[in-house]
Amino acid sequence: MHDRQKQIIFFSIIVMMISLFVSRAALSVSMAVFTATCFFHTNLRTHLKAFMSSPVLWSMSLLFIIPLISGLWSEDKREWLNLLRIKLPLLVLPLAFASPFSFSKKQWGQLICVFILLVTAGSIWSMFCYLQNIEAVHEGYLHARTMVTPLENDHVRFSWLVSIAVFFSGWQWWENRGQGNISWILLLIAVWLAVFLHILAARTGLLSFYIMLLVSVLWLISKKAKRVYSVALLFAIIALPAIAWWIIPTFRNKVKYFCYDLEFFKDAHYLPGGNDATRVISLKAGWHMMIADPVRGAGFGDILPETKKWYDAHYPQMQPQDKIVPSSEWLIYGTGCGVPGFLLFTFVLLVPFRLRVKNKWAWMLLNFLVAVSFIFDIGLEVQFGVFIYSFIVLLSWKWFRAEA
Repeated sequence: MHDRQKQIIFFSIIVMMISLFVSRAALSVSMAVFTATCFFHTNLRTHLKAFMSSPVLWSMSLLFIIPLISGLWSEDKREWLNLLRIKLPLLVLPLAFASPFSFSKKQWGQLICVFILLVTAGSIWSMFCYLQNIEAVHEGYLHARTMVTPLENDHVRFSWLVSIAVFFSGWQWWENRGQGNISWILLLIAVWLAVFLHILAARTGLLSFYIMLLVSVLWLISKKAKRVYSVALLFAIIALPAIAWWIIPTFRNKVKYFCYDLEFFKDAHYLPGGNDATRVISLKAGWHMMIADPVRGAGFGDILPETKKWYDAHYPQMQPQDKIVPSSEWLIYGTGCGVPGFLLFTFVLLVPFRLRVKNKWAWMLLNFLVAVSFIFDIGLEVQFGVFIYSFIVLLSWKWFRAEA
C-alpha cells in the first residue's frame, strides 16, 4: 500500500471522528471515502482472505446479515430497508478494516489523542449549555430529562463515548507516565471527563466508568504495581458517588428520580412517562415475543408494530409515546430473528474475547464494556450507535494488533 493511500486513510479516520460531532451527512461521506480508499488496490483476493480469516471482522458483519435475512418474513419492507441502511456500517467497516493499512506508534497515538480531544471538547460544550440554564436543567433531572449533549443530544451514546475517552486517556497516561507534560495532560483530561460523567449522570457512562475502575484495580494487583495506584482507585470507587451526591445537583436529582421510578419498574408497573418502568416493560415484551416465535422471530421490519400489539394486549393503558421497542440489543435480535438471532448476537460479542493481542486486558475490558452497554441499550438501531460500536472496536482491534 502506497504512503499517500495510507495518509488518505489516516486523515479520513480523523474526519470520521470529527464528523460524528458535526454532521450525519459528513459522517456518511467520510465513511464512504475511508472504505473506498481501503479497497483501492489490486490484491482484492488477499483483502477478502484477511477478512474471512479474522473472526472479529466476519463475526461483526453477522450483525448486518441477520437483519438482512429477516427480510424474507418482514412485512414492513420500508422499515426493514431503513434498518439495513442504518446497520450497513456493520458490514462495510469490517471489510474496510481488513485492508492491510498500518500506522506507526506515533500515528496511533495521534489518532487516539484526536478522539480524546474531540470528546473533551464535546463535554466542555455540553457544560457551557448547562451553565446557561442551570435551574431548568436541575429541575429536568427530576423528570427523566438530562443536559444537552453532542450527537444531537444523544446522552446515552455520548456518555459511553466519554467513558471510553477516560479509558483511552488513562491507558495512554499509564503507557507514557514519566515522559513529560503530555502524560499529566492526559491524566487531567481523564479526571475532568470522570467529573463530567457524574455531572451528566447518564447511567450507561457511569456504569462503564465504575467497571473500568474495578477492573483496573484487579489488573494493578495482578501486575503487582505500586500499591498507591490500586488504593487510589479503590478510594475513588467508594468516595466518588458520595462526593457527587453532596456537591453535584444533577447527579443527586438523577438518583432521586431513579429511586422514585424504582417502585414502579421493579414490578414492571406502568408509570406514564416513566423512563425505567417503561424500559422494564419493553424488556418483558421482547422476551415474550421471542419465546412466542423462537424459530424466526417477528422480522426486523416488524419489531415495533408487533411490540405495540403486545402492549395493547397486556398494557392497554399505555400511552402511545411510551410504546417503545425492547430496550436491549440482545432482545432486539431475539425479537427480530428468534432464539437463533439472540444466540448469534451473543456469539458475536464473545468472539473478541478469544483474540490474542499484546494489551489483552485493555482489549477485553473494552469489549466487556460494549457487551454491558447493549444489555439495556439499543445502540445498533441508530446511526450514531452503529458507527460508535463498529468504529471503536475495529480501530482498537487494529491498534492493539499493531502493538502486538
